[in-house]
Amino acid sequence: MSSEQKKRHRVQRFTTAVAGGAVLIVGVIAIPYPGPGWLIVFAGLAILSREFPWAARLLKFGRSKYDAWNDWIKQQNVFIKSITFTLTAVVVIATIWFVNGYGLINNWFRLGQDWLESPFV
Repeated sequence: MSSEQKKRHRVQRFTTAVAGGAVLIVGVIAIPYPGPGWLIVFAGLAILSREFPWAARLLKFGRSKYDAWNDWIKQQNVFIKSITFTLTAVVVIATIWFVNGYGLINNWFRLGQDWLESPFV
C-alpha cells in the first residue's frame, strides 16, 4: 500500500469514526423517547462496523439483546408492561426537565411557573 493510499485510508477511518460516533451518540440520547432511538443506535454501529471489527461485534450483540427484550416484553402481563411504560415516561419527563424543555415553554408562553425551570440552568 502506498503512502497516499495509507493516508486516504486513515482519513476514511477517521471520517467513519466521527460520523458513526455522532450517529451513535444521537441514538443513545434518543433511546428513551418515542421514535427510532434504537434504529439510530444500530445505524451508528453499522457505520462504525465498516472500519472497526469491535463495532460489528457490538452491533450483532446489541441486535440480539434488543430482539430478546422485545420478545420478553411481548410475553409479559399488563402490570409489567405498565411498569415499563411508566419508568420510561419518568425518564423522558425528567430528561426534558433537566435540559430545560419545560423552561422554554414557560418562557415562550409567559406562564410564570418557576418550578418548570431546570435546576441546571
